Amino acid sequence: MKKNVTLLILLPVMMAWQCSGPGKDKLPQDFNQNPDLVELEIDPVKIEGVDSLLQSFVDDGKANCVTAFVAWKGNVIYHKAFGWKNVENQIPATTADYYMLFSQTKAITTAAFMTLVEKGLVSVDDPVSKYFPGIPDQVVTAVNPDGTYETRPVAAPMTFAHLMSHSSGLGAGLVADIRRIEAEKAAAEKAEAAKAEAAAPNTAAPATETQSGPCGQHSYYVGENSFPTLEETMLDLAKYPLGFDPGTEWNYHVSTNMLAYMIELISGKSLREYVKETILDPLGMVNTDWYYTPDKLENFVKPYNSADGKLEPAIMMNTFVQGTFCSDQTYCEGAIGLNGPIGDYARFCQMMLNKGTFNGHRILKAETIEAMTTINRLPEVNSGGEGFRFGLGFELYNELKKPVLQVSNSAYAWGGMLGTEYIIDPENELIVLYYLNMWQREPTYPLFLSKAYGFLPE
Repeated sequence: MKKNVTLLILLPVMMAWQCSGPGKDKLPQDFNQNPDLVELEIDPVKIEGVDSLLQSFVDDGKANCVTAFVAWKGNVIYHKAFGWKNVENQIPATTADYYMLFSQTKAITTAAFMTLVEKGLVSVDDPVSKYFPGIPDQVVTAVNPDGTYETRPVAAPMTFAHLMSHSSGLGAGLVADIRRIEAEKAAAEKAEAAKAEAAAPNTAAPATETQSGPCGQHSYYVGENSFPTLEETMLDLAKYPLGFDPGTEWNYHVSTNMLAYMIELISGKSLREYVKETILDPLGMVNTDWYYTPDKLENFVKPYNSADGKLEPAIMMNTFVQGTFCSDQTYCEGAIGLNGPIGDYARFCQMMLNKGTFNGHRILKAETIEAMTTINRLPEVNSGGEGFRFGLGFELYNELKKPVLQVSNSAYAWGGMLGTEYIIDPENELIVLYYLNMWQREPTYPLFLSKAYGFLPE
């Protein structure tokens, strides 16, 4: 009996040693920011080659600035910034600059939802209607010229796995035609109302000054058509039927917003509060958020377009930057909206590579990470293209024809609309992140990714 008691006392210590002790299976709980590259057999000439490549993107007008991060086995072997985060004012880029992450928000939202699964509050295969009875259960089959439409019942109910793999059918297919016709009708009615108002005597009260642009970063609705909360946006979306049967096709983006709304319903907390509590704060992602105080504006990279080697400000994209600075912070999406420096998101990537742990915290179980990153949730033929596979929150590289041959079949990845990219490669024990904030740009990421894999010893 005494021997068993001793074993019980020592078991937590032994388990901790397995997670953090020396050896092949060591899981780094922080980044080694200054590794010995010689000891790691990293060729310094290759480092210089990447420096030259990234600087050439700036010199050739392909990018105003670019930031890159590469960590192998927790050792940061590359973390540099090049160019100007504000070209007009000649403000140099730094590795601490904030980038708009857009769809990189999706993986963090998905991971936050999976913490609810681990708490036993919901299952991946539960029907969404169990928690939100208002979720559509009809598929649109025809749209009439006046915007009315015909439907049929879904073949199978929408599940949370469908939301996380963008195969829910929300807002897809013919639904776009319904909404277009409705928008055209609304615009015509507004024009008629404006014409009538112009013809009537002017008895209106003086206009008051209002905030320009939407508060928060919105996927679709902007300006006066914006809803102040995610809940209202999703309730509006749920008024429409599905574009296809759940699980039968790929339709990117809006599903993660519905997933975010489900996080709020199930957790009883706002999306922002729950994501901070379960992902951002435990990982030490202290500069990643949906909203900031005005003094942080100078931390943001200014978005640009590149055309024929010439840079110009991406004025429309700058509206999204401004959306993060306002007093009414009620709107947060799950599909877009997070912003922050590359080093913050690298902590999330390393947690995923570590099978759920980093910064001394277990965020998710190893089996949860496996379920998210190894099982294709899409039909063989889908609109993502030939060989396109998607798990829960990530594109899967297993058996996929790869532009960079060194990428292993265990790798998974995604990115953001303005050129932020990342890949997590368990077989190679590698994470790679590459950040731009450019709407119109040349495809420079594959060139960098190939050289980043070239860092690894042969």
